Amino acid sequence: MPGTTRVEIRTLKVGRYCCVDDKAYKINSISKSKPGKHGSAKARLELVDIFTGQKISHVGSVTDSIHVPLIEKGTAIVTHMDGSEVHAMNQRDYSQMILPLEEGLDIEAGKEIMWMEALGLFKIIRDH
Repeated sequence: MPGTTRVEIRTLKVGRYCCVDDKAYKINSISKSKPGKHGSAKARLELVDIFTGQKISHVGSVTDSIHVPLIEKGTAIVTHMDGSEVHAMNQRDYSQMILPLEEGLDIEAGKEIMWMEALGLFKIIRDH
C-alpha cells in the first residue's frame, strides 16, 4: 500500500497510528495475551479512524505485520473559505491547499491552522 510502511504488531504503542482495510487509525489501547498451548501470543488493538472517528478493534498475532501510515503534518495560513472547503497556503512550500472544514474549529481568513495528511487525505487538526 503506497504511503505506508510495515511493522510487527508487537512494536506498536498507544497513541501511534496503523492501517486496517486501507484506512488510517489511531491506537487507543493495546492488550496482549500470553501464548497458549496451541498458538502464539495475540494482540487486540482498539482503534479510532482519524478522519471519521469510527471505532473498531483488530486482533492479530504479535508477530504479524501491519501497515503504518506515513503521516505528514504542517501549518498553513487560511486565504479564504468556500462553503465546506478551507483554502490555505502551505507555509513549507507556499503551495495552495484545499482542506475540508472541521466542525468545532474557529477558522477565519488570515489565521494559521495545523493540518495532517495520511493516505492522501487531509484534516485540519488545530486552529491557532
